[in-house]
Amino acid sequence: MNDSIEHPLHDALHAHVRESDGEAGAHLVGLADGALRTARRRQRLTRAGVGVVAAVAVATTWVAVADGATPRAHVVQPGAGNGTGKAALISLLPVTSADQQACARGSGGYTVPASATHPESCVRADRAAGMTDVRVTSAKAGKSKGIWQVTVSFDSTDRERFAALTGSLAPNPYPRNAVAIVIDGKLWGLPYVNTSITGGRVEIVGPFGGDLTSATAHDLAQRLDPGSRS
Repeated sequence: MNDSIEHPLHDALHAHVRESDGEAGAHLVGLADGALRTARRRQRLTRAGVGVVAAVAVATTWVAVADGATPRAHVVQPGAGNGTGKAALISLLPVTSADQQACARGSGGYTVPASATHPESCVRADRAAGMTDVRVTSAKAGKSKGIWQVTVSFDSTDRERFAALTGSLAPNPYPRNAVAIVIDGKLWGLPYVNTSITGGRVEIVGPFGGDLTSATAHDLAQRLDPGSRS
């Protein structure tokens, strides 16, 4: 079979061009010519037994957006963790001090970089008195009141431990009523509490609210819970 253009739609388009003699009609015929040539080639490939395989380069997942806005596809990037597919562990540590300066090298504190609204600071926490190397049962990224966050849940045992930890911190003045949320040696959250948290969930928004972006929130959720598709 040759590549000659023989199709009723193609003939009708040519007739329209002859009648209108316009550039738009000529453009349509050009598109039709190309499409028909492609169809002829695919027919020859099919008859020759050649299959066409569509390869998907990246996976996407739908992200819910607030206030009835149109959902958009979010490309899920590989986690920035250890690359083994294992869930990252989280530590919840009572804060002992917070100073508006970078941590001294080797001090064991966590330096929070300066932002448009907050100066650089150093947060120190008591690892021995906290919950270390906790594996969450679920982690999900989402947006609440315009701020990206990651909501994590604990199993029944860690739920009771977290309730006891936050209950002991609640009476303290700031910053000793705060919890340092540490993942892979980095400070990811610094919530303060005024009562015991018994629900077994905590929301990570960064050291200060608004620090997370869509990309960092989804990446963190998948590092904590590789099975999630938030």
